[in-house]
Amino acid sequence: MPTDIKSLTREEIEAQFKALEQPAYRVAQLLDWLYVRRAASWDAMTNLPKSLREKLREHFSLQTHELVRKQGSHDTTQKFLWKLADGAFIESVLIPANPALYGETSDRHTLCISTQVGCAYGCRFCASGLDGWKRNLTPNEIVEQILAVERWHETQPKAAEQELMTAATDSRLVNNIVVMGMGEPLANYDNLLKALKILNAPWGGGIGARKITISTSGLAPQIRMLAKEPMQFRLAISLHGATDETRNKIMPVNRKYPLKELLFACEDYLHEKGRMITLEYILIAGVNDAIAETKPLASLARKLSAKINLIPYNKVDGLAWERPSETVCEAFLTALEKEKVIATLRREKGHDIDAACGQLRLKTEREFAAIEK
Repeated sequence: MPTDIKSLTREEIEAQFKALEQPAYRVAQLLDWLYVRRAASWDAMTNLPKSLREKLREHFSLQTHELVRKQGSHDTTQKFLWKLADGAFIESVLIPANPALYGETSDRHTLCISTQVGCAYGCRFCASGLDGWKRNLTPNEIVEQILAVERWHETQPKAAEQELMTAATDSRLVNNIVVMGMGEPLANYDNLLKALKILNAPWGGGIGARKITISTSGLAPQIRMLAKEPMQFRLAISLHGATDETRNKIMPVNRKYPLKELLFACEDYLHEKGRMITLEYILIAGVNDAIAETKPLASLARKLSAKINLIPYNKVDGLAWERPSETVCEAFLTALEKEKVIATLRREKGHDIDAACGQLRLKTEREFAAIEK
């Protein structure tokens, strides 16, 4: 299949248009169709000459994601299951405004996006890797998640639109991105960075780098690479255990990059960027929710001048892990606050839908497989 046009930077498109002997102003017109008007076909680009559209059709693809299923939560969280051009499924989650979520103001809407089909890292509590890793997403498949959600939003009845856009300050529905969906983002480093540069660029998504958070389960070498990037993306560590003993039980990546090495990489990032790191900590009943876990967790946070984001576990069908009670979660937060560190407890969004990463995809794939039999 030809390269998708949304996998190209402006400079790459300019070079292609020059080779096609097209005037430079046509590039701006194309980019407007792709990222402002969110065109889903070449034919929609009516101010481009038909001859140019045919050349573009010949040289590039223009893929869009097919919405297979959507689940809506009572708190307006929306989960989308997309079908890609090759038939694979990925998920994105639109999260309503929440002042405790990565520090954005309350008029913002965050989209949690995927970077891989499946996951190879096998965190014991996660649905994303239950059927293994299939492939990396291409830059356009990452970018298209934002555009597809915004196309969906444009089709909604006016009342639903007003609910989602309450106090919105610009025309873009998605103005914060969390790279924390299916897959390990830093294992798809090059494609991820290219996609985020497109989404950040004024000619592309126009989403500020500081409104983009990249999460990783702890790939120390890639964290050091990210520290050298000029873009000021936020970094979140999917920690979920403050000791090697706890992390080894639930996160196989810790055996390759134990906490000491992860800490050194984060210190390098902090030295280069000078930006606060977030430590993600999913609270799992009987695994990492004991008050004794708060002291080593607070110690890590102090070393990194990091904040801690506590997330009550979302139950996954087929896995034995359970969500702690609200009382246990609140007690854990209180114990951290006594340690004088910055900590928030996410009043979970989307707990009444298949909100755990990969769960809706897994359920749908298994349903389709049963039908085919």
